[in-house]
Amino acid sequence: MTISVEEASARILEPIHPLAEESVRIADAVGRVLAADVKSPVVLPPWDNAGMDGYAVRAADFETATLPLVLPVAGVIAAGARGVGRLPDLSAMRIMTGAPLPAGADTVIRIEDTDRGAEQVTIRDARDLKRNVRFKGAELGTGDVAVRAGTVIGSANIGLLASVGAARVRVHKLPRVAVIASGDELVDLDRFAEVVNGHAIVSSNSYSIRSAAAAAGATVADYGIVRDDPRALANRLDAARSSDLVVTTGGVSVGDFDFTKDAVRQLGGEVRIDRVRMRPGAPLAFGMIGAVPWLGLPGNPVSALVTFELFAKPLIRRLRGEREIFPMPVPCIVADAIELVAPLTHFLRCTLAPDDDGDLVARLTGSQGSSQLSSMAAANALLVVPADMMKVRAGERLSAIPLGEGLRSESLRLSLYAGGIS
Repeated sequence: MTISVEEASARILEPIHPLAEESVRIADAVGRVLAADVKSPVVLPPWDNAGMDGYAVRAADFETATLPLVLPVAGVIAAGARGVGRLPDLSAMRIMTGAPLPAGADTVIRIEDTDRGAEQVTIRDARDLKRNVRFKGAELGTGDVAVRAGTVIGSANIGLLASVGAARVRVHKLPRVAVIASGDELVDLDRFAEVVNGHAIVSSNSYSIRSAAAAAGATVADYGIVRDDPRALANRLDAARSSDLVVTTGGVSVGDFDFTKDAVRQLGGEVRIDRVRMRPGAPLAFGMIGAVPWLGLPGNPVSALVTFELFAKPLIRRLRGEREIFPMPVPCIVADAIELVAPLTHFLRCTLAPDDDGDLVARLTGSQGSSQLSSMAAANALLVVPADMMKVRAGERLSAIPLGEGLRSESLRLSLYAGGIS
């Protein structure tokens, strides 16, 4: 039974849950997904402090003053100072970025607006009144969540975790993805001489899908190339199901030598999807081999990569524990007219670039044949053409999915797949 892109996505993700947790040092946590909220045991900032180098003053002292204003300098406060006391009336204190603010002060005048005086300072501009002060607790209070569960930990998160004393954090384990290519015609690069002699083709999917899985944040197990034989496929799938996800390429269409779905059933597995109303990538398959999800990608190189982008990446992200797992489509203007021959949701390889008005313009990267890997390599996005749109006019507004690690959403944006952008 052929189903829609949206239904396929829902069926694939329905049995998928984040992997178990483990504790790691924050130095090893970059790129991992936080499994539990981290709360702050302290107040941040821990005291009122200066947001830049300058002079701490009272804003009230400027209410009736005429600029330039000359104030005596009552002291100098370094960043590591303690017990700085109170700012005297009608005075200033030289202060460094991060230094504690003296009691009574509510403003730091930036040093560029002064003559940098040591005994007395001339203030030429009052644009900073009641500014450049970071007040105690303005960022986090005791018990506040510093970093939420489901966050992909980046360098800023690492700094924040360190600030709240989280030397170790709970993260989800990395998913192990097994990759299998099938096809009697396929060889690895160590047999490239056979390709040169016209006897075989390189299993490009083995390389592209492994690299795509690694880029999505998984660890990858290469189970090689298997011939088009039901027993050989079943044996390889049986070996691979020790992983968290099994991804195969090829053998899922309706040809006489497409045995992968039969091999899944032979192992007692269940095939839940065997075709999707999309192009490229219609012969997509999905099922469960016991408790392990299996995703059967088409054998054509472009179809394999497009379906990986749309279905495998969200699956891997959910296993990793991420919240935002779906690619976020962006509105764009189609540069040239397009005619399609089948009422399917099309994902066309394109480049997105802004025009003079700042709108993103989509231009196809040449032939859209599912074996044309060069057009996929040239693309930076997939133009989404809804199934009911057989002709696209130049200037039409549609949506496109940026390739790579672009913006993401917690839910599939059905409206952007179902029609154009108004």
